[in-house]
Amino acid sequence: MLRGFLMLAAFFGFTGVALGAFAAHGLKSRLTPEYLAIFHTGVTYQLVHTLALLGVALLATQIPGRLITWAGASFAIGIVLFSGSLYLLTMTGISKLGIITPFGGLAFLVGWFCLGLAAWRLA
Repeated sequence: MLRGFLMLAAFFGFTGVALGAFAAHGLKSRLTPEYLAIFHTGVTYQLVHTLALLGVALLATQIPGRLITWAGASFAIGIVLFSGSLYLLTMTGISKLGIITPFGGLAFLVGWFCLGLAAWRLA
């Protein structure tokens, strides 16, 4: 799991920074302020959960188990669904893509819950 989660964290970190820079420099004149804020929300959540995924990768070496694996997988799925849907929504203008976003948010919550439960069981 360590290598897989580290690779995902590196990928999501790289793309999060690249997308943030793209929004700041390339999309500022193309998107409305509202859509730019939505795009920024996607980048913020991507980068925050990239750090969480990095932490899970390191924890997996010390606390192996399904809960840690589920936490990492949930964070990765959350990034794809939550942030990805916001990126697509702002770039295409298809508002129905917003239906996907809450599923990504739910995946984030599952990840944090699994991480908390793993911590609780550390007695």
